[in-house]
Amino acid sequence: MSWLEQFPGNFAWSNAALVTKGMAPYGAVALAEIDTVCEKLKNRQSEPDAWREEWCALGRRLEEFGERAEAGGHRFSSGNFFLRAGMYWFTGERFMYPGEEKRALGRKALQLQQAGLERRYPNIERVEVPYEGASLPALFCKSGKKKASTVVVFDGMDNCKEMSVLFNGLEFAARGWHTLAIDGPGQGESLRLRGLSARHDYEVPGAAAYDFVAARADVDPARVVVMGYSFGGYYAARIAAFERRYAAGVALAALHWDLAAWQQEIKRRHDSDPRTTAQSRVGIKANELSTSLAPSSVPNGCARLGAA
Repeated sequence: MSWLEQFPGNFAWSNAALVTKGMAPYGAVALAEIDTVCEKLKNRQSEPDAWREEWCALGRRLEEFGERAEAGGHRFSSGNFFLRAGMYWFTGERFMYPGEEKRALGRKALQLQQAGLERRYPNIERVEVPYEGASLPALFCKSGKKKASTVVVFDGMDNCKEMSVLFNGLEFAARGWHTLAIDGPGQGESLRLRGLSARHDYEVPGAAAYDFVAARADVDPARVVVMGYSFGGYYAARIAAFERRYAAGVALAALHWDLAAWQQEIKRRHDSDPRTTAQSRVGIKANELSTSLAPSSVPNGCARLGAA
């Protein structure tokens, strides 16, 4: 067993465990707790409910610790417990088929993550970004400056704003920049609790995010940058190409040029043996990807930003 391959021969579980480990530097998980769960899961890989049961059991235990700490007036400590509990619930929800049970677990994860963030980071504000008669949930991480540069961050397929506000927002705040960590259509809370599906013309939610931050008194509207990581890198590239009010765009994408072919191969591998790939293909239509991200659909060849 290695750090990367927690479950040899089981890429799906190993990849999911690695995503969870990656939050350790920000206090959103604890490596010893992850090791304990993974040890329990070693001999349960053939059980369809094992992944959810073990991660959610840990989340439930930490939630109880958090409630005790809260009752004792130890608000910062309760925030630590709630944040880790929420991350483990989020991990436990990962492989569940879409439906009411998955939605309930997603809601639980979000409630705990946000309770943890509220108690630990008073500079993180929960906000709603107006969007086509509804709104997109987001977290605004303030740097403390009165008129600052701002980075709008769209997350990937396997992440959520509660994660990106930590590994982006806290780092950017230390450098004097605000951050709007947002769940766009098809991401995080927007998909899980609000039923907002992904769309090819992501400049629409990109424009909504710009309008929101530019209207804030603490944001310099001439110095707003859009950024996306993992699958969000493709969206950020398109936003930067079509929504010219952004001063710059950063695309940390998943390095696949022909996304339609890539998704088809993922589906083929998943159907033959689900353990050989992650679950990220769920909910994406290959024909939508090939149309929306083709070079001809983005001016000046900017689609190539997504493959850089």
